[in-house]
Amino acid sequence: MKIFKLLWLAVVVPFLLFANDDRPPVRYDYLSKPNVRHFMKMMHTRYGFDESYLRKVFRHARLDRDTLARYTGRFKKNSTVGSWERFKLHVVNPETFKEAKTFKRKHYGTLKKAERIYGVDMDYIVGFLGVESHFGNYMGDYDVLDALATLAFHKNRMQKFFRNELKHLFLLAREKGYDITELKGSFAGAMGCVQQVPSVARRFNRDFDGDGASVWDIEDCIGSIAAFMHKQKWKKGLPAAVPATYRGKRFTRLRTSHKRMYSIKSIKKAGVTPSRPFPWNRAYLLKTRNRTHDDLWLGTGNFRVLTRYNNSANYGVAIYLIAQSLK
Repeated sequence: MKIFKLLWLAVVVPFLLFANDDRPPVRYDYLSKPNVRHFMKMMHTRYGFDESYLRKVFRHARLDRDTLARYTGRFKKNSTVGSWERFKLHVVNPETFKEAKTFKRKHYGTLKKAERIYGVDMDYIVGFLGVESHFGNYMGDYDVLDALATLAFHKNRMQKFFRNELKHLFLLAREKGYDITELKGSFAGAMGCVQQVPSVARRFNRDFDGDGASVWDIEDCIGSIAAFMHKQKWKKGLPAAVPATYRGKRFTRLRTSHKRMYSIKSIKKAGVTPSRPFPWNRAYLLKTRNRTHDDLWLGTGNFRVLTRYNNSANYGVAIYLIAQSLK
């Protein structure tokens, strides 16, 4: 599975990082399930995990009903990624912009280092951290083992994906010397200040301050996001988006998407005009839906990089606006 398909599931913006207070995890006999026993055998024979350790871990794992409910039944839009109104309420607002400026000043040296090494723009790194964890302040309080064991061994639309992530959780914990039963993160098993699922953490986590790579270390998170942006071919100095205007309150003349580009000629023919010079021939036509009107944006190739971390136009626009607030 391509890296962006792994990553979009991991995002957890601050307003989704609440605890399981309504339906806390409950005890569950995982060892009685044939698919768990098959998984344990695979982890023992392929990766050399001690069988007694695996049994101990699964005796500790609980059923997380809140997590399971998010991935069973009919998919509910905005159940794991917020609507634009929720982004504005919790992420894209003056308070966040003020905190972004403070964060940039505090970590300017590390951000500059990441910009230099990876050829990316530091303001967008700040934007990622603002959306993912409110600059490291909200990193999740779900038990990662409970979440991934639940989703790996109970039927849901992403069960295969989560079983693979549970495998990587075991490998990550062994590589780092973590107690697998103590790790905290999101309902999807994502951890740290840039909310990485275990497979992504193993691939992209960087030691950016010389004390060992950690998904919970803010300097390492800066390096990790910069490495991801570089890997996805970010072009330094290229804006991710430009705001656009149109007549009316709601736009329906063209389908808006961060996955399909239109020629600028087609976009202008549909009555859309960039509010600033847009010297490229093609663009993604993006829409954020407010209660009273739609806002339109023209996205560049860099916008697609943002959405490869989370498959959502709202997410990409949120990062862009935080970055713009730092100009």
